[in-house]
Amino acid sequence: MFKVLICDNMAPVAASILESTGQIEVVVDNSAKEPGKLSKIINEFHGIALRSQTHIDEGILKNAGRLQIVGRAGVGVDNIDIAAATRRGIVVMNAPGGNTVTTAEHTISLMLSLARNIPQATASLRAGRWEKKLLGGVEITDKKLGIVGLGQIGKIVANRANGLKMNVIATDPFISEKAARELNVELVSLDDLLSQSDFITLHVPRLKETVNLINSNTISMMKPGVRIINCSRGEVVNLDDLFKALESGHIAGAALDVFPTEPPDVSLAIFKHPNIIFTPHLGASTSEAQNKVAEMIAGQIAAYLLNGVATNAINFPSISKDAMMRLKPHLDLSEKMGAMMGQLVRQLHNVSITYSGDVTNLDTGILTHAVLKGLLGSFTDQPVNYINAPALAKERGIGVRETSVSEVKGDFTGAIGVKLENVEDGPDEIWGSIFGQTNPRIVRLGTIYMDAIPEGAMLVIQNYDKPGVIGNVGTTLGNHNINIGRFHLGRREDRAFCIVNIDAPADEKVIGDLNALPNILSVQQVFLD
Repeated sequence: MFKVLICDNMAPVAASILESTGQIEVVVDNSAKEPGKLSKIINEFHGIALRSQTHIDEGILKNAGRLQIVGRAGVGVDNIDIAAATRRGIVVMNAPGGNTVTTAEHTISLMLSLARNIPQATASLRAGRWEKKLLGGVEITDKKLGIVGLGQIGKIVANRANGLKMNVIATDPFISEKAARELNVELVSLDDLLSQSDFITLHVPRLKETVNLINSNTISMMKPGVRIINCSRGEVVNLDDLFKALESGHIAGAALDVFPTEPPDVSLAIFKHPNIIFTPHLGASTSEAQNKVAEMIAGQIAAYLLNGVATNAINFPSISKDAMMRLKPHLDLSEKMGAMMGQLVRQLHNVSITYSGDVTNLDTGILTHAVLKGLLGSFTDQPVNYINAPALAKERGIGVRETSVSEVKGDFTGAIGVKLENVEDGPDEIWGSIFGQTNPRIVRLGTIYMDAIPEGAMLVIQNYDKPGVIGNVGTTLGNHNINIGRFHLGRREDRAFCIVNIDAPADEKVIGDLNALPNILSVQQVFLD
C-alpha cells in the first residue's frame, strides 16, 4: 500500500482519484506548509501532491526515506529543489496545460483592465469621486501586442488577441517562423519587440536568462507609453526599475499577477503607484483550472507509483504507458548490461552507449538512465534508480556518450552496445538485443559473439578454446552440487567465453576450483535480478 500526502488546499478530485486505485492511502494536510512540519512527517509518504505554498528543499528531503515522487498541480516548480530531489532519486512532475487557458484569460483581463483603468475607476467611485476625465484609457484595437514567450499560454494569448483585432508579434527562440505564421503572429527579435509594442506580456519560465529580463536597460528600448503585463514569474521584472519608469512616465502602466517574493512587501513604493494594478497570483485560480491540474497530477502520481510510468516529469524523460510497454524489455536489458559490465570490470570508466537499428526509434534517453543505474549499482550501497543515476554519474566524473546508428550488425533488427573506455583487463564492451519482442539476450561480450540469457546468478568464464573445458566446468559444478540452468559458449580464434546460468550462487571455493582448471583464463560471478 502506497501513501500520498496532499497539501495546499488542492481540489478534492485529487484525493478521489488516488483513493479509487485501492492501492494508495491518502492523507490531506493543508498545514504541511508550516515551517518544520513537513520534515517531521515526510518519511511516512511515497508521494506528495502540492501546489505553490508548500516548499520542499534539501533539508526536508534528507528525511524523505521512502519518497518516490513530488507532484506539482500546476506548471511552476520553483518551490521544489529539483537538484536535491534528483540526487535522492525522487521524480518531480508538474501538470502543464491544465491551467493554460485560465492564465491566458487572466492576461487578457489584466490587459483590458490596464487599458481602461478599471481597477482605479472602481476604487475612485468607492471613495465617492467621479474622475471620468482623469481615468480615460486607450483602445486595444490595432495596437501592437508583443508576447515574450510563445509557449502554451503565449499561444492562447495570441489567439485571443487576434480575436480582439490586435497586431501580434512575439519572440521565442524555440518557435519557428512557420509555426508563428500559423498562429497569425510575426516572429521578431526581443529588441524589435521591445521597441515596437504598445503592450508587452511576459510568458517565460524562471531561468538564469529570464531573471530581471525587464530592467532599466530593456525598459529604455521600449516605446514611450508602453504597458506591461506579467503573469509568468515574479523574478522576470525588476520592480525598482519598473517603478522608476512608471514615475518618469516612460511606462504608462503595468499589471502584475506575480512577484519575486510572495506574498510581497506591500510597503514598497510601487504598490502605491496609481498606474499599476495587481492581483495575488490569480492566473491559475479558477475552479475549472484547479480541478484540471489536480486531476492531472493525481493521475500521474498513481501511474508512477503503480506502473512506473512517468508523465510530465521535470527530472526524468517522460513516457506514456503505451511507450513504456514497448520500452520495458529494452529497459530491463539495458540495466542488466550496465550491471554486468560493472561487476566484470570493477572500476568506474567513461561509458559509451550505442543504439542501433529499431532501438533508435525508442526513447533512448531512458535506456541510458537504465544503463547507468545498473552500472553504478555495482559500485555503491547508495540507492540508485532511473532518476538519480545520471546525477550520480556526473558526481563521480563519469563521462557518458550516446550514439545512434541506423544499421545494426548481425541478425538483429536492433541492438544496444555498452562500452567502458580504457579498460585494461577483461571485456570492455557488451551488446544486447531483444528476441521475439520480449526476450533479452547478450549477443556479444568483448569481441566474442554469443547468445546468452541475462538473469540470476551467472558465471562468466574466459578460456582457451581447447577440448575438455565444458566437461571440466560441468563436472566441477556438479561436484559442488550446483546445477547448470543454461550454458552459452562463444568462440573467436583461440579464445572463448562461457556464460553459465546456475541455480545457486557459487562460493569462493567453487570459483577457486574453476580457476584451477586447465585452459581457464578467468572466472567471475555476476548477479542479475
